[in-house]
Amino acid sequence: QLQLVESGGGLVQPGGSLRLSCAASGFTLDYYAIGWFRQAPGKEREGVSCINNSGDYTHYADSVKGRFTISRDNAKKTVYLQMNSLKPDDTAVYYCAAGPSCSVSINFYVYWGQGTQVTVSS
Repeated sequence: QLQLVESGGGLVQPGGSLRLSCAASGFTLDYYAIGWFRQAPGKEREGVSCINNSGDYTHYADSVKGRFTISRDNAKKTVYLQMNSLKPDDTAVYYCAAGPSCSVSINFYVYWGQGTQVTVSS
């Protein structure tokens, strides 16, 4: 069964950090780019970051550039999103997705996880 499972979300104070994980099962992660997306209440899902299948190309949305870092460990079939200097505006459900190339466009992605909640609040 093809599956992506996100973990690592939670409640954090402004300025804090979280590391999200996206674990793949049932398919070869090496073949896919992975994107991280987020959706806040009442807003559309937006692209946050992506990484190509080999890990040598990454892309970030302007809103998270310099604060978030995406990485992957294909041997562990896991992709990570390190989030530092978190702001209340980062509050959202975060999703990972697998697709043929690194893009922050939703349409490029084939497989999606169920999401993990990130709440930034004092």
